[in-house]
Amino acid sequence: MNNNNDNPKTPLKSKDLAFFLKIPVSAKIFFLQNLSVMIKTGIPLADALRTLGEQTKNKKLQAILLAVYEKIKNGSTFGESIEQYKKDFGELFINMIKAGEASGRLEESLNELYLQSKKDHELKMKVRNALTYPVVIIIAMIGIVIFLVIFVLPNITALFKDLDAELPIATRIVIAVSDFFQAHSIVVGLSLVVGLTIFIKFIHTKTGKKVFDRLFLKLPIISPIIQKINLARMSRSLSSLIKTDIAIVETFNITSRIVGNTIYKETLQEVAEQLKKGQKIAEVAKKYPHVFPPVITQMISVGEETGALDEVLENLANFYEDEVFQTMNTLPTIIEPILMLCIGFGVAIIALAILMPMYSLTESL
Repeated sequence: MNNNNDNPKTPLKSKDLAFFLKIPVSAKIFFLQNLSVMIKTGIPLADALRTLGEQTKNKKLQAILLAVYEKIKNGSTFGESIEQYKKDFGELFINMIKAGEASGRLEESLNELYLQSKKDHELKMKVRNALTYPVVIIIAMIGIVIFLVIFVLPNITALFKDLDAELPIATRIVIAVSDFFQAHSIVVGLSLVVGLTIFIKFIHTKTGKKVFDRLFLKLPIISPIIQKINLARMSRSLSSLIKTDIAIVETFNITSRIVGNTIYKETLQEVAEQLKKGQKIAEVAKKYPHVFPPVITQMISVGEETGALDEVLENLANFYEDEVFQTMNTLPTIIEPILMLCIGFGVAIIALAILMPMYSLTESL
C-alpha cells in the first residue's frame, strides 16, 4: 500500500474552477510563516513545500505548492519554479525569493515577506473596516429617499393636487420629483445602471485611474489618508527589498508596481531612472515633494549616510501605518455627525414640503 506522502495530489488544470480563483491573503501569510519556520528548523525546502501543500485547504495554493515541489525535486530552484505564478503571488514575492536564494538568506527573505504581507493586509483591512460603516449608511440613506419618493410621497402629495390653492415651492418641487420618478422609473433606473457601468469601466482604465488618483490626492479629508497609506506601503516595500540585497534601481522599479496610486507609481519609476545616473536617493527625492515629504527625504539622507537605509525605511513604514490606524479609528466619529446632518437635512425638507400645505389648509378652515 502506497503512503499518501508518496502520491502528491494532482495539480489543478485550467478547466478546474479553483484555477480561476484568487488565493486569499490570509492563506499566503499562513504559508509564508510556516515555510519560514520549517526551513529554520532544518527541514529541506522541497519537503516543507510538499507538507504545506498537503495541509493547506485552499485548492489553488495546494496545487501550486505541489507543482513547485515537483519542479524543485527535478532540479529547479524555488524562484524559477514559482515564477510562473507571479500573478498569484505578486512581483515582490518572486523577486525576494530569488534574491534570498541567490544570497543564501532564503529564511530571512521568507520572514521579511511574511511581515510585509501581514502588515499590508492589516493596513487594507483597517481601511476597509473603517469605510464599511459610512458606505452602509450612505447606501441606506439613498435607498430610503428612493423608497419615499416612489412609494410614499405619491400617496400624500395626491391630496395636495386637488387643492385649489398655490402650494409652497418646496411642496411643488417634491411633487415634481415624485411625478418624474413615477413616470420615468424605467428610464431612470436604466440610466443609473448604464451610468454606473460606464463610470466603473472608466476608473479601471489607465486614464480614469490617473484622473481619480490625482483627484484623491487633492481632496481635504481623503488626501492625507491616501498619502499615508501609499507612504507606508512604499517604505515597507523598499525596506524589505533592500534587506534582500536587490539592486536599488530594481528596488524602486518593483515598488512602483506595488503601490496603488498612479502618481506614486510614476514618481518611483522616474526616481529609478535618475538613480541609474549615480545620484543619491535623498537628492532625487527632494525633486518630488508631493510624494516624498521633507521628513522622509531627511530620514532617507540619514539612512544613506549611516548605511542603515533599510532600518530607516522600516521605521517610516511603522510610523505611517500607526498614523493610518489612528486615522481610521477616529474616521467613523468624524463622518457620523456629517452623515447625520445630511440625513436630517433631507428629512427636514421632505417633512416641511408635506407639513406646510397641511398647516395652510387647517388655517383656512
